[in-house]
Amino acid sequence: MGYMTIEPTPRTILVTGGSRGIGLACARALAADGHRVAVTFSSTAVDEPSLMAVACDVTDPVQVDAAVSEIEEQLGPVEVLVANAGITRDGLLVRMSESDFSAVIDTNLTATWRMTKRVLPGMMKARWGRIVIVSSVGAYVGAPGQANYAASKAGLIGLARSIAREYGPRGITANVVAPGPIDTDMLGAMPADKRAALAGVIPVGRIGTPEEVAATVSFLASNPAAFITGAVVPVDGGLGMGF
Repeated sequence: MGYMTIEPTPRTILVTGGSRGIGLACARALAADGHRVAVTFSSTAVDEPSLMAVACDVTDPVQVDAAVSEIEEQLGPVEVLVANAGITRDGLLVRMSESDFSAVIDTNLTATWRMTKRVLPGMMKARWGRIVIVSSVGAYVGAPGQANYAASKAGLIGLARSIAREYGPRGITANVVAPGPIDTDMLGAMPADKRAALAGVIPVGRIGTPEEVAATVSFLASNPAAFITGAVVPVDGGLGMGF
């Protein structure tokens, strides 16, 4: 019997950066699984009956605390965190400003640590929790013009594995999903010829979809994934094989 046929235990789930792209696909999939799902957004709110939308700048500790408190009041303690919020500020390393490097590290890496720290006490009390962090294939293959982004996404792997070792005995798992090129707004702005060239170097011969990433996140958040922790799961069509 596959895990999708098992009746899931309804959980309170928080998806950061859940108003579009991969985050929204994850939120929709988890809501379809029967969970209570809240999403944070920074500028564009999501208006869907199955999702609770909360404005939150994840780089601001006060806003993080307020957002989680609001979710706890309305949905209950956060049992699953999907840390997806992230930004890019691309540029060649020698031309990259201190502010562009710091902004990406603060949003992608430090904010994930901050949000995790805020929700962990509730998971510890329940002796159950799932932390799923969205990284990138760029974490281990690198990317020209994305030293800040690749560094932040690589840092998430170390963060997740440290969480896995610290809190595994308390029933809390921490895993990383590492998407490759995914058909989101960012990739949609790429010229058709460059998209075709990119698809050509991916072993499966195409760009991935947000829903394919969401399916992996949904499994890692489930009860049957209890013996998986500290893992990095690539959803990249084979692009990162060998790393």
